[in-house]
Amino acid sequence: MTISQVTPPYILGPDDKVTPMMIYTLQNLFVGEAVTKTMVRISTWLRTNTAPERITLYNARVINILNATPPRPMQLTEVNISLSQVLAYHMSPPGKEPLDFDATEPNRKMEPTTMLVSSFRIDGNLRISTRSSVTKFLEVTRENFTSIYDAKITNILITSLSPIAVPFLMVRQETTLFARA
Repeated sequence: MTISQVTPPYILGPDDKVTPMMIYTLQNLFVGEAVTKTMVRISTWLRTNTAPERITLYNARVINILNATPPRPMQLTEVNISLSQVLAYHMSPPGKEPLDFDATEPNRKMEPTTMLVSSFRIDGNLRISTRSSVTKFLEVTRENFTSIYDAKITNILITSLSPIAVPFLMVRQETTLFARA
């Protein structure tokens, strides 16, 4: 019996790395591998000036999330997703990176918040000032992507999708509905 090696659809340079990640758009959930420079933190990548116009995922599975029938993933060798379509993203579990804040910073709190992104419900925490509220935070913050911590992600249409627990994800503030459950 021989074991065949599958050739990856990308070539890594000496300063490249591969990171499994999940990307949420209005109609689809993408699970695949992103190739970036070693120094890029995937967790905050799209909030930086190194963010690409398009994200290329390799060995991607694509699930249509607007259909309540059991998901039937489509397998693609490569998919290019326009940054403007990305509503949320995170590293695929169990991957994780150091968090993007100093836990000893005074006058900050984790505020439990529910977010709706397309057909996904995200229960997680916003890190905000102890003197603020979610509403005030959203009024003054002018960032494209907002950090969410200790999140549980479920799909409200496709209940057969298992909940996803991640320590950190980013949501596009403009297209996310923020609520209190």
